[in-house]
Amino acid sequence: MIRLKDVHKTYVNGTHALNGVSFQVDDGDFAFLVGPSGSGKSTIIKLLTGEIVPDRGRVMVNGFSVSNIREWQIPLMRRTVGVIFQDFRLIQNKTVYDNLALAMRAVGASRATVQERIPYVLELVGLRGKEKSFPDQLSGGEQQRVAIARALVNNPITIVADEPTGNLDPAMSLEIMTLLERINALGTTVIVVTHERELVNHFRKRVILLDRGTVIGDGVGTYEVEA
Repeated sequence: MIRLKDVHKTYVNGTHALNGVSFQVDDGDFAFLVGPSGSGKSTIIKLLTGEIVPDRGRVMVNGFSVSNIREWQIPLMRRTVGVIFQDFRLIQNKTVYDNLALAMRAVGASRATVQERIPYVLELVGLRGKEKSFPDQLSGGEQQRVAIARALVNNPITIVADEPTGNLDPAMSLEIMTLLERINALGTTVIVVTHERELVNHFRKRVILLDRGTVIGDGVGTYEVEA
């Protein structure tokens, strides 16, 4: 479960990023986090990954309290959250298999677990047979699928996708979002941060709308406010 309660965050440059944000995403839910540039979306991602802590309020991530988390707990919390980035962030001189294996070895997975898990995840994202390919041999959509597989490979409770379709054409964007919807149907909580109104409106999931660091809308439906 993800829960923010009356969360405030001001950066050292004086920017008031969050001004009393509260919302909850239960296990197994799918939610879009939307809003114009500067509305606080990126700050929320940093809170959910433990990169920053709130000035006031409480942030709970899958049983961990980010507000007063101990340093040794941060890696444990991060294992429960898989993050997908707009720019893929794949290691270019490593194969698809090795990109995923590296993520698993980083959390102490055994060789047997790596060998068993990677084929399953690649099958799930539609990349079976691409194990030996390098990122530059793949299309943009395929690279994003590798990034999704990497986020899934350690079986996280929650997936946070930060503008996952920002570098893709509309058809591929729809494919990637459909894949995230399928992953959600298997039980993984999915939070998608995006500015793509058409995509949000197509799927008609829960929409949490931010503006100037506050939640101004929260419900199932469409993204009606201009970004």
